[in-house]
Amino acid sequence: MHRRITDKLVIATHNPGKLAEMRELLAPYGIEAVSAGELGLSEPDETGSDFRSNAAIKAIAAAQAARLPAFADDSGIVVDALDGAPGIYSARWAGPSKDFNAAMAQIERLLQERGATTPDKRRAHFVSALCVAWPDDHLEQVEARVDGTLVWPPRGTAGFGYDPMFLPDGHNRTFGEMESIEKHGLPPLGLGLSHRARAFVKLAEICLEPR
Repeated sequence: MHRRITDKLVIATHNPGKLAEMRELLAPYGIEAVSAGELGLSEPDETGSDFRSNAAIKAIAAAQAARLPAFADDSGIVVDALDGAPGIYSARWAGPSKDFNAAMAQIERLLQERGATTPDKRRAHFVSALCVAWPDDHLEQVEARVDGTLVWPPRGTAGFGYDPMFLPDGHNRTFGEMESIEKHGLPPLGLGLSHRARAFVKLAEICLEPR
């Protein structure tokens, strides 16, 4: 049976970009959100083999440490021509300094090496797996994706991560060229376009009530 989030929630991330997006999504529900970083919680080793299991690892660790429900996301970009890479290692490709410009350049080099120079050979999708864990080990999990094409050079300075090189299907601007409300805002304010917004809609249906 599904469980509702009713009060305070830990957002299990140390990533400022993800934190801002998650707080934006939670705002209409009147949920007080504090991040794992703000609580001084350590980051667990992400040893899962897929997005869903890594999201669960992060949510469970934060819930146990804070003794509060914890909300975690694990997301990344999956590139068809690179056999699914970087996938769950998307953040690691940016290195300890979180240099996503270097990570995007690495993807482009690999695509060029494989002759992936036309849009049909540059297909990719973002995945977001969301998990809410309670201290008593109850879990709620959802997953969603958004499909698109990789462009080069990167375009736009909005968003974070691989957004500037990802052109979502049906649009002529990259995620890096779109304002946050367009990507992550839910109707009627936004399009609910991003992978994280799509996953959040699923989660809201089972765990949240508007206030």
